[in-house]
Amino acid sequence: MADMEEKIKRINELYHKSKKEGLTDAEKTEQKQLRQEYIASVRGNLRAQLDQIDIINADGTISNLKEKRKTTMEKK
Repeated sequence: MADMEEKIKRINELYHKSKKEGLTDAEKTEQKQLRQEYIASVRGNLRAQLDQIDIINADGTISNLKEKRKTTMEKK
């Protein structure tokens, strides 16, 4: 978690620097990479939370969102 906090801090530093004086090409690349890692982390955390949710269907049965997603993905 501390690693992600450091990445967020660096993302913010680069953002503020881009507004004040601009970024070098290397810094733009770093900013893009950090943002992609952050978004991937948020998506992963959200997916993990959603996978833990159970839904009570109209017929009273309980189904897990993770299992529903798996069957939906298999149909595609």
